[in-house]
Amino acid sequence: MSTDINDVELVSSSQAHTGRGLGTGNPADQFVIQPPRTRTTKTPRRTRTNFEMLAWLFMRLSGVVLVVLILGHLIIMLTLDGGVSRINFAFVAGRWASPFWQGWDLLMLWLAMLHGANGMRTVINDYAEKDSTRLWLKTLMGVATVFTVLLGTLVIFTFDPNI
Repeated sequence: MSTDINDVELVSSSQAHTGRGLGTGNPADQFVIQPPRTRTTKTPRRTRTNFEMLAWLFMRLSGVVLVVLILGHLIIMLTLDGGVSRINFAFVAGRWASPFWQGWDLLMLWLAMLHGANGMRTVINDYAEKDSTRLWLKTLMGVATVFTVLLGTLVIFTFDPNI
């Protein structure tokens, strides 16, 4: 069955945006995309924040920085400083005596934890169906993240090699 161009009913573009279909009788016509709603006097000026966009941007930027920090950490620890057999309490004490290495490890800790927590938040938002489940999972994850970051920061800054 061939369709002749003369058999096609043409509709104006304004009719396609009414949300009532194209009038051709095809059930798929009801799925025409409607234009965006217009603002009214009751509509708030700003209805969304840019949190999700900023979270997305943080994931990309922190991922790049983490790759540099972690690869640098692995190269230094495993190849340049004599390998794993050299790592002990005295090695860590000597390393953390330098503010540079404290800053390196602190940045790695903070970025890794926040990067992981942000990724976990996205997974929870995607897969937790009930709002209450989502709330409790994100609360638990937030508490664990804050606890780990604070404890790690405390250890890095209060490490005493003379114990």
